Amino acid sequence: MAGKLVIVESPAKARTIRKVLGPEYRVQASLGHVRDLPKSQLGVDIENGFAPTYTVPKAKAAVVKQLRQEVEKASEIYLATDPDREGEAIAWHILQVTRPQTPHVHRVVFHEITPPAIEEGFRHPRDIDMLLVNAQQARRILDRLVGYRISPLLWEKVRRGLSAGRVQSVAVRLVVEREREITSFQPQEYWTVEADLAKLLGRPPEAEDVFRAVLHSVRGERLGKFGLRSRQDAQAIVDALQGATYRVLRLEKRQVRRSPLPPFITSTLQQEASRRLGFAPSRTMRVAQELYEGVELGPEGSVGLITYMRTDSTAVSPLAQEEARRYIAERLGPEFLPPKPPIYRTRAALAQEAHEAIRPTSVFREPRTIEAFLSRDQYRLYDLIWRRFLASQMAPAQLEQTGVDIGAGPAGEEPPYCFRATGLVVLFPGFLRLYREALEEGEKAATPEKRLPPLCEGEELLLVQLLPEQHFTEPPPRYTEATLIRELEKRGIGRPSTYAPIVSTIQERGYVERVEPRKRNSALRPTALGVLVNDLLVAHFPDILDYGFTSQMEAQLDQIASGERPWVPVLEEFYRTLAAELQAAEAQMRSLKGQAQPTELRCTLCGRPMVIRWGKNGEFLACSGYPECRNTQEFRRGPAGEIVPVSDEPTGETCEQCGRPMVLKHGRYGPFLACSGYPECRNTRRLGPPATESSEEESTEVCERCGRPMVLKRGRYGPFLACSGYPECRNTRRIRPQKD
Repeated sequence: MAGKLVIVESPAKARTIRKVLGPEYRVQASLGHVRDLPKSQLGVDIENGFAPTYTVPKAKAAVVKQLRQEVEKASEIYLATDPDREGEAIAWHILQVTRPQTPHVHRVVFHEITPPAIEEGFRHPRDIDMLLVNAQQARRILDRLVGYRISPLLWEKVRRGLSAGRVQSVAVRLVVEREREITSFQPQEYWTVEADLAKLLGRPPEAEDVFRAVLHSVRGERLGKFGLRSRQDAQAIVDALQGATYRVLRLEKRQVRRSPLPPFITSTLQQEASRRLGFAPSRTMRVAQELYEGVELGPEGSVGLITYMRTDSTAVSPLAQEEARRYIAERLGPEFLPPKPPIYRTRAALAQEAHEAIRPTSVFREPRTIEAFLSRDQYRLYDLIWRRFLASQMAPAQLEQTGVDIGAGPAGEEPPYCFRATGLVVLFPGFLRLYREALEEGEKAATPEKRLPPLCEGEELLLVQLLPEQHFTEPPPRYTEATLIRELEKRGIGRPSTYAPIVSTIQERGYVERVEPRKRNSALRPTALGVLVNDLLVAHFPDILDYGFTSQMEAQLDQIASGERPWVPVLEEFYRTLAAELQAAEAQMRSLKGQAQPTELRCTLCGRPMVIRWGKNGEFLACSGYPECRNTQEFRRGPAGEIVPVSDEPTGETCEQCGRPMVLKHGRYGPFLACSGYPECRNTRRLGPPATESSEEESTEVCERCGRPMVLKRGRYGPFLACSGYPECRNTRRIRPQKD
């Protein structure tokens, strides 16, 4: 055996590390996990300590073979996978499949791919941390137990192919419950009275002279949000203020400091990238992975630009803080440098995914200097991380806040009405020179500059106009990808490595959709399928889908990683809860199998009661007189669970078989046209051009099998060429994009 072998996950990371270590080391990539639980079976021996059965996927067979060959030739092996539980588990799995003969096997950890960090990691190798491995195994087994035990019930009750997830289903529940809050929300009317005022200047005021004040109190009693509930209430005050004088009663100025935000952790990076750049969490993590593993910077070669991006710690290394302070003093000015480096307290009680926040590996590597070497996505995300980190090390902003109370009433009397105006002026920008946090739609800026003219107590003011305005309370906003991650983090559900997969999975499975798919940071809403699946799971598995229970499980996984709890008893305790609810759900579903749920609705054909039945596409209304009457109808559930029939939509088209009108229906694969004469006529038609029109386009291509002309068609995966002799000749050909 000869040589030192380093194993990492990705080729990009391998290239960057190879440049640092030199020819003495061979660097091999595992391309992520090398083995997993089998797809075709549970793969967990519940009766024997939840022992997992791991297999090497077919797609990884060649990679594993190559790794075994490299391991056989190595005298020393260094496992340099990512510095979190997932990376620790990958390193352990690599050992299990390669079975090295050499005793010199080391685990190497570094949080940035830079020469100093890599060299430091190799100077202090360690053994694989089985506590972290067991925490990752426990999470994987928990998710497998939920997915493989609950999903078959959804197949039987709703349709095959559906799946339940331990954390994803809880995320869907958040979206469904928020949608119901919005649907059942009853807006309340309220009014405000505002006044546009100006100083007495001896001339008509210009637009820049006018400032706005809001009615704050009447006869010493403060108006709450609903102090004025109707137009009459507001108009009574406007009438009473006719001819009133306005005078400054109190003027207060105070200086306030606004401290910078901490550097990014995984959740805040995903949220800010969503708000500011319009990136989905999965896109953010993919680009961040590229920046972490290394980007080719011309003569400099492959360089890791940021620290590890899966972290819930806001800590910053002293060396990085020292470099940031040097940059701030040299490039921005000493006035922007705080007396001491700031220390940020990590919000997570057990922040263990990494030891540092997300930051650039060198702040002197300014975004504009390397823009030519980065893709557009890489540049925008790197610039965001660079600015946020540098701002976090800068001096606080100094603001002057002004509050003015303005009395209104008859001249010479104690004013019964009090208006209030506020102003905010930035005296020293501090970190705001470099970075301001993006806002969700409808959120107010924390530092909106709002200047007031110079005023003094007792000064009389000019009324420009009174503005009574009607308002209505608004429902809570729908979750966006950013706010859903924020809510999951707030509730202690999920961890840095899981936020992006959660948000992606619930959309890919069709449980949640974006309201405006093309809009940046679009709101999320549940689909009909998502509502149906959620209601079933919540009804039958109240503990498994409980927010507190899910958060508690995350805490227990953290305790496994820290050595506070053994992993098998945690799985046993969880499975007792799951098994009890599973048994009850199976018994209830068996008792209901074949039964129909009665409703108060009547069949439009025969007058019998309609019942709810289950089909491969979910619930539907059916006549209780089946098989004599075969009438069916779609329905949706209202906010309170009430049954709302969905009428077939007329289309103006005619059935080519019987002449009856065609109506729009919705099925497993989306909307389609069906004859209104069902069940006598069962004609259906896919949505698209009418049957009399051709949905094909001529082409100049000729079929190589039969010589007939080829026609251009459009399918699920885009346009393709097909032989015009179909169905005698079924030849098709993909259309490949032309290269420039």
